[in-house]
Amino acid sequence: MGDIAGKVDKAYENKSIAELAHAPVDALQGVSEGDAQHLKDAFNIKTVRDLGTNKYFLWAQSIAKLAE
Repeated sequence: MGDIAGKVDKAYENKSIAELAHAPVDALQGVSEGDAQHLKDAFNIKTVRDLGTNKYFLWAQSIAKLAE
């Protein structure tokens, strides 16, 4: 899980993948509490899983990949 540990805040580095999926979005490095609040307000995103499965983010990712 070394790759994942570098992408989450220290408090979450030793959590399982299942625990990370249920963690708040601001568990991700570089996402502040304010950012997390904006995501919640705009898209009702509360957890890392919510962010990773949000249809708008998935659509944008697909478009970006196809554009490469």
